[in-house]
Amino acid sequence: MKVSNRLNTINGDGDDGWGLFYRSRKMIVDGVKVTELTIGEHDIRTDKSILDAMHASAVGGHTGYAMIPGTDALRDAVADRIQTRTGIPTTRDNVMITPGGQSALYATHLAALDAGDTALFIDPHYATYPGTVRGVGGIPVALKASPDNDFQPQIDELAAAAADPRAKSLLINTPNNPTGVVYSQETLNGIAQVCKDHDLWLISDEVYDTQVWDGEHISSRTLPDMAERTMVVGSMSKSHAMTGSRVGWICAPADMIAHLINLATNTNYGVPGFIQDAALFALKAGDALEAQVAAPFERRRALTLQALEGQNVVRAVPAQGAMYVMLDIRATGKSSWDFANALLDEELIAVMPGESFGSAAAGHIRVAMTIDDDAYVDAINRLVAFAKACIT
Repeated sequence: MKVSNRLNTINGDGDDGWGLFYRSRKMIVDGVKVTELTIGEHDIRTDKSILDAMHASAVGGHTGYAMIPGTDALRDAVADRIQTRTGIPTTRDNVMITPGGQSALYATHLAALDAGDTALFIDPHYATYPGTVRGVGGIPVALKASPDNDFQPQIDELAAAAADPRAKSLLINTPNNPTGVVYSQETLNGIAQVCKDHDLWLISDEVYDTQVWDGEHISSRTLPDMAERTMVVGSMSKSHAMTGSRVGWICAPADMIAHLINLATNTNYGVPGFIQDAALFALKAGDALEAQVAAPFERRRALTLQALEGQNVVRAVPAQGAMYVMLDIRATGKSSWDFANALLDEELIAVMPGESFGSAAAGHIRVAMTIDDDAYVDAINRLVAFAKACIT
């Protein structure tokens, strides 16, 4: 039987670019002690109080079908969180709960695109972005953000791509995975103007909004005249270390949310009630819990910068937010693929080649700051020593 062309081509011409990650995982399964700095998985687990709330809800009977848009209480809590942080009026009618941020990315693109439409996004990008667009029948178009400009998107290039009449949406991610860059007010104002000039939906992936170390997170809905053409993707995964619980949301105009609810009715049929109750408990715990989850990454960012002092072989891209640092290893003369594979073979340290996230990050590697401080500093020191050895 024939597999649909949409699924056959979802990863483009090759795999998803994560071959090194799969190789390191196989080494670990085979008993090799690999220091893994690949994916954005917290080294702490979900807080016990959240799990206790989840257990109590399940035992209490909230195990049947839950409200498909999300429970009223959770939608209200998300809306309140967004309104408090942005100042933009937001109610439950602007919010739909989704099975994680990835589901929200898929749904927003399905809402914005017809088959054959073009979806713009910034390179470097999170690994699933191109496949998400292809999965909904769209055509992914990546626009390079140069390391020479600290990976801030260039507005004139966005405008040129948006002028294509097939372009219907622009996806941005700030704080950014993989670079750790936080988009400036100037950059976001330019992005907003491009969307207004060319009638694009702006899809804003803001799952790292609680992890900002330098600068300020600006939500796209706060930009002038953008609330009615913006769909924001949020998640409990990074802010509350609830990656496996799969709770995310879309914040969008109320009429779009109504259409998205119809989509959810015919696809995932909502998020389990006991998991939503745990998310509600977590949000009610307030900023202190979010700060507790974020603190290790701010601390390790500082440790990274300290470890890189006094040498120029490995340089950090401005690490303003998120749980990663992007390191420039071009001085070694090796490609990011060759460097990362050799680092794994010789030092048993697994990092992600920059080109796993698009071609703009060639000559860079992404390091996830997701192991305890002492082991992390040791890994960075060995990485730097390895890089120095590459040029001697």
